[in-house]
Amino acid sequence: QVQLVESGGGLVQSGESLRLSCAASGFTLNYAIAWFRQAPGKEREGVSCISRGDGNTYYGDSVKSRFTISRDNANTVYLHMNDLEPEVPAVYLCATNRKLTCSLDPADYASWGHGTRVAVSS
Repeated sequence: QVQLVESGGGLVQSGESLRLSCAASGFTLNYAIAWFRQAPGKEREGVSCISRGDGNTYYGDSVKSRFTISRDNANTVYLHMNDLEPEVPAVYLCATNRKLTCSLDPADYASWGHGTRVAVSS
């Protein structure tokens, strides 16, 4: 059974950093795992993706150079968020598309965690 559990969210100030974790189980870790975020009333946005299958990482344009995605040798994917910008609170979710290659299109993903909330104050 596929399971994805996010953690690490919270309230931080503008310019600070936060690290989110996604603990994955129930599927091969060669599959791509991606982070998305969704603010109230807005569409789900692809943030970053990592695939052990092709060894590549991908980032949305709004987070490039500030966010870094990584995974350990076990079953956890991390999203390191630096220089956070003030924004309305959003829920960050991780998901897997059960493929070896990445995508930042949420329509490609069928397995999702419940998310962790991130808020950045100015």
